[in-house]
Amino acid sequence: MGDYGMEVDIEFLDRFAEENRETYANADPFPHIMIDNFIRTDVIEGVLEEVETRAPEGSMMDDRFQKKWACNQTRLMGPKTRNLINFLNGQEITDFLTTLTGIEGLVPDPQLAGGGLHELRDTGFLNIHADFNYHKSLKLDRRINLLLYLNKDWDESNGGELQLWDKEMKHCVASYLPIFNRCVIFSTTEKSFHGNPNPVKLPDKRRARRSIAFYYYTNGRPADEVGDPHMTVFRQLPGEESAGDRARRIGRRWLPPVIADALDSMRR
Repeated sequence: MGDYGMEVDIEFLDRFAEENRETYANADPFPHIMIDNFIRTDVIEGVLEEVETRAPEGSMMDDRFQKKWACNQTRLMGPKTRNLINFLNGQEITDFLTTLTGIEGLVPDPQLAGGGLHELRDTGFLNIHADFNYHKSLKLDRRINLLLYLNKDWDESNGGELQLWDKEMKHCVASYLPIFNRCVIFSTTEKSFHGNPNPVKLPDKRRARRSIAFYYYTNGRPADEVGDPHMTVFRQLPGEESAGDRARRIGRRWLPPVIADALDSMRR
């Protein structure tokens, strides 16, 4: 490792980016890559210790998820976690991402909108989705996700793997366990469908599926990727009943037929 006193081996990342640009660009189902042992061991161990022992006030539960905790307020985090976040929002990492992805003019997000510390407790999940594509405050287009996992002794029986789906939402093409010090990077577009729909299974209630999420932006994006600004767009898995279909099925069971028919006509 180069003697930088930094959170990562910059020389390794520089080589990795140069050697894996084509691998990233040609990955299926959309540009992405996985890197294990991403952060210096002593740094990531310190961050995990802080995350496990600090449950900051002001943490947020989002009712689109089940048993999800998230925090993007750095003032509520420990000093080691803040240092790591500042580093991953810094010049060395944006330069690395530019070389790896070919996306110029990357801007990190000091507000950590939608990012920061994420945690899923037992039975928690995140349905397949395409991310919000525009940062309203910064007025920038979202281009890259970087997910860093903090889970020791994690295996397939614990569920919660990151899944990447094809644009037709017919197949899960790639899947990654959220193991300790694993980083997954991917391009954010209207068709980068991902999530962890397989519920987390953690008999030990003290454990959780933990990660830190970073998003990077540019001023504009290629013409073939331009779309109207939107929030997170969730998609159905093959054979999965939609919320609308579920409501109609329940309505058919309990409403008089004439009312149910009228509501169907209005929906059409």
